[in-house]
Amino acid sequence: MRKLRRLFAAQSIAVIGGGAWCASIIGAAQRIGYQGEIVPVHPSGKEIAGIASLSSLDAWQGPLDAAFIGVNRHATLDVVADLAERGAGGAICFASGFSEAKAEDQTGEDLQGMLVRNADDMPILGPNCYGFVNALDRVAIWPDQHGMKPVDRGVAILTQSSNIAINMTMQKRGLPIAYMVTCGNQAQTSQADIALELLDDERVTALGLHIEGFGDVMRWHHVALKAAKKNIPVVVMKVGISEQAQSAAISHTASLAGSDAGAQALIDRLGFGRAYDLPVFLETLKLLHMVGHLDHPTLSSISCSGGEASLASDTAVGRNLTFPPLTQDQTVALGDALGPMVALANPLDYHTYVWRDTEAMTKAWAPMAADHIGLTLIIVDYPHTDARDWVCATQAAINVHNRTGRPIAVVATLPELLPEDVTSELIKGGVVPLFGLSEAIAAADIAANIREPAIQPPLPGGTITAETILTEAEAKFALSSQDLDLPRRVEGSAEELLDLARNLVPPLALKGLGLAHKSDVGAVRLNLQADQLLDAALAMPTDWFLVEEMVTDGVAELLIGVTRDPAHGLILTLGAGGVLTELLQDSVSLLMPITEENVYVALTKLKAGKLLKGFRGKPAASQPAIVAAVMAVQAYVTRNHETLDELEINPLICTPTRAVAVDALIRKAGPDAANV
Repeated sequence: MRKLRRLFAAQSIAVIGGGAWCASIIGAAQRIGYQGEIVPVHPSGKEIAGIASLSSLDAWQGPLDAAFIGVNRHATLDVVADLAERGAGGAICFASGFSEAKAEDQTGEDLQGMLVRNADDMPILGPNCYGFVNALDRVAIWPDQHGMKPVDRGVAILTQSSNIAINMTMQKRGLPIAYMVTCGNQAQTSQADIALELLDDERVTALGLHIEGFGDVMRWHHVALKAAKKNIPVVVMKVGISEQAQSAAISHTASLAGSDAGAQALIDRLGFGRAYDLPVFLETLKLLHMVGHLDHPTLSSISCSGGEASLASDTAVGRNLTFPPLTQDQTVALGDALGPMVALANPLDYHTYVWRDTEAMTKAWAPMAADHIGLTLIIVDYPHTDARDWVCATQAAINVHNRTGRPIAVVATLPELLPEDVTSELIKGGVVPLFGLSEAIAAADIAANIREPAIQPPLPGGTITAETILTEAEAKFALSSQDLDLPRRVEGSAEELLDLARNLVPPLALKGLGLAHKSDVGAVRLNLQADQLLDAALAMPTDWFLVEEMVTDGVAELLIGVTRDPAHGLILTLGAGGVLTELLQDSVSLLMPITEENVYVALTKLKAGKLLKGFRGKPAASQPAIVAAVMAVQAYVTRNHETLDELEINPLICTPTRAVAVDALIRKAGPDAANV
């Protein structure tokens, strides 16, 4: 991996290009307190922002740790080659018109390839990117305004969008941003490469990623393992849920956005948290910076309004968080502090009997911050007219943190009602200021549910040409080698069926082979006796058939599906099966390979999971049998992952003792796929 430390801590920077860009970069560097040398390079040799420029790089004899290249894309190629030959520490390529523009200009991708070759071993960011601001070492190579200030420690944020990066630097939420790095097209140096470098900086407390496409999944696996080893939590804001967003990602930075189900499966496997908007992204990073991973997925809420208490409770619905009932110790302590006039519960409406009495407020709030509570939310909205009467709340929150040692957050239900001076005071006191109640609870959900990454790397995805679709009989034969539970069956022509099926136990299912969507063309008949097979077969639009014993004691029907996601890998989907699969939309997706424990957990997330446990007096399905079926599918996929494009079992009929694959589809690459 190319070393980026010299670039990020550069003490000599060449700025090559227009005077306006050079002036902006000088201003951005001064704003962060940069003390190194800035060398403007301009053909005129004019003075720029008080610094005399050089007419060419040849006039500079000293070392160059970094360069900002602000010339057109064709000229950029020559400059990069020159810098690499001089042994420069790295470069930011500002110009656009490379691979992100290939839809409009086919030469863009070729130019990007030339750029990478010219750079050789010299690290480059971009092209089509703004550069970075390093607030730890006070280095900025940034051609615009930014709102960052020097910090001693903080979070690192990596983004593919320079404009989003600018906006995040302007936040006034009390989040200390240590690094803001834009990545552009990632022609040579990827976000994962940058993340691996920044994880070595002990001053980085959390990592935030705005991602349009993951790219090298194995590289991200290394990031996840390294982050876990160093106990640095990672939060992702992955775009591309909508079709419009996926199109934008492809045209914007030439990233392969892939399916969102695949992206979520990868994020889960890597152990990263996921935010879906910028406010939650920033609030989560702030919470992780100050508190780290929450040790329990539980909340307490404290407010002086029943409406706020209800709002807090409602906001947590659907999340992996709870407001646990008060314990006996909490009830006794709260009763002693608040008296008999306050109804004690979590969330707590403490009324305003103790307002302005800081010690009484502290005594009333502290019991809510018990050891079994992951985060205590103290809801306080500070008026922007005159907030002097709210000083007691600020101090009481700090006191509660000091006395209990537990994570405490002051939350403004409206983000604009948490002033900057109060934010600073809370942070100094170890209390997390969170902007917006819904944002606070979303951030707590992420911080409480970040998990360890899977140790085993994912199976690679990539694109293949699937030339062969196995018949149902062929697919079942292939899967039978992995001990998947299948119905007893025979196949043959219409005239042979009666003789072939004589040892099968009715009721029987008859299926016409070689047809897509058999049910739609009348090629499936159920509940047949052996003497009904011939007439049923002659009515079907095919001449080859499969006869099976029907499974009659099913409790529920599931689907097991595997698809090849080019961007993320092989995705296993477990969901409600049968004819209503698409209507129910009840599924969980996992990136393969998976463990038996993963399958058990996935079953608990399905709405159909209630059927599996026994619903309204019906027997429960055998979950070990279901897990065994999924693992049998995985064994087949692992053996054939280089050629497999798609696999589906629907339905998997789940009984109290079995999990039987009643229908199967396999699509593979290669002319001999049916023989594998």
